[in-house]
Amino acid sequence: MKILLTGSTGYIGRRLLPVLLDAGHNVVCFVRQRRKFDIDAFTPAQRQQIEVIEGDLLEGRSLDAVPKNIDVAFYLVHSMGAGGGDFQQSEATSADNFVRMVNGTAARQIIYLGGIVNDSSLSQHLTSRKGVEDILAKSSVPLTVLRAAIIIGSGSASFEIIRDLVEKLPVMIAPRWLRTRCQPIAIRNVLEYLVGVMLKPEALGQTFDIGGTEILTYKEMLLTFARVRQLKRTIITVPVLTPKLSSLWLVLVTSTSFALARTLVSSMMNEVVCRDARIKGIVETKLFSYTEALQLAFEKISHRNVVSSWRDANYLPRHNHESGDNLEVPTHGVLTDRQEVPFTRPAEEVIRNIWSLGGKQGWYAGNFLWRIRGLADKVVGGVGLRRGRRSEHDLKTGDALDFWRVLLADKAAGRLILYAEMKIPGEAWLEFTIKQQGNEKALVQTATFRPLGVWGRLYWYSVLPFHGLIFPRLSKTLVTFEKEHV
Repeated sequence: MKILLTGSTGYIGRRLLPVLLDAGHNVVCFVRQRRKFDIDAFTPAQRQQIEVIEGDLLEGRSLDAVPKNIDVAFYLVHSMGAGGGDFQQSEATSADNFVRMVNGTAARQIIYLGGIVNDSSLSQHLTSRKGVEDILAKSSVPLTVLRAAIIIGSGSASFEIIRDLVEKLPVMIAPRWLRTRCQPIAIRNVLEYLVGVMLKPEALGQTFDIGGTEILTYKEMLLTFARVRQLKRTIITVPVLTPKLSSLWLVLVTSTSFALARTLVSSMMNEVVCRDARIKGIVETKLFSYTEALQLAFEKISHRNVVSSWRDANYLPRHNHESGDNLEVPTHGVLTDRQEVPFTRPAEEVIRNIWSLGGKQGWYAGNFLWRIRGLADKVVGGVGLRRGRRSEHDLKTGDALDFWRVLLADKAAGRLILYAEMKIPGEAWLEFTIKQQGNEKALVQTATFRPLGVWGRLYWYSVLPFHGLIFPRLSKTLVTFEKEHV
């Protein structure tokens, strides 16, 4: 089957694409910027199934390159959190152009993922989502609509914001919209539904609400998250927080932008609960509860049992079986120390130094401080530094490296990502990347810490003086150290 996938670089699209490829489909990925589509993250066989087309749905002429012989077209684009401009008009224009394009193809179905819109008075965002749905329904190609509430998955906006709130605030003074009911759904179930309705006769021309097994208030979702993370949290709801104040509150506490916070707050005032369960008679799937969805998400971002192959995730999954060159360290709710050091020597020599970190070689700079940190870790029951490393000169994904675990070891690209397995109130990553632009080369060294609650932040700031002694010297030594080639 040949499938058109819009939004293939977005949160849902990036996860749906490998599922479609694994099912043997050929996928045409329509992207706004080709450089954001990492074709190298796929195997040679999978690349044969992918066709990447660059274009903009706001510009109708750019759609001419889309093949005519597609069978199913996924519409997974939206302007949630877009700052400035009339996003409702932009969404309408994009949907209109998409319809005109699809009408000129052999497509037999459009599949659209929208939001549950069962309230009589909708937020601006949900109104726009419903407007897109109405435009797509005018196509001569049958439309299947899946309406979801909050999607729970590692890296999703909702999940990250909930995580920021719960892990940073022991006591929350929250707006009254936390009493609004919602039916959250696991990302895994969303993907199963999206794939499951493809060319099903009983799904053509139909609209379905999709949700998990539970109906919860947002307050209950926050407290359940706290229980899963084994945190004690108190939430006090007050009537004085307006939508604007609530949005500012989210911006101050979480890593979201004001535009996205405003969109989320306005939408959270609408009850998003499924009205019917007809989809269950069409697509067979095991629905997850909210707690199970959270556990699945944290399983995805847990790096303590790392396998050497994975793909298409912002975090390293524990149970995936593809290539992992596209691993990205989390950027939501984190604290960082970034060092960039230019150099002129051959990049291979700097990479060799990076690949020799730890073990008998040590950490090039501040080894005494590293040993103290390792001893402190042992005292509190951690792994310490004594694990060393498997090989003095080689690193592979999944290797233990002192109190780190190797998440990614791409020597050809000069990229190494380590995850901390020491006892700390949060999660920590240490990344080394060789950046080359023309004749200019530089080592980029980034320490990233995601604090767990107040203690996590206190820990980070308490060790900043040691970071100031270690990290600048480490990065500079890596580009200057002369090691005899073995």
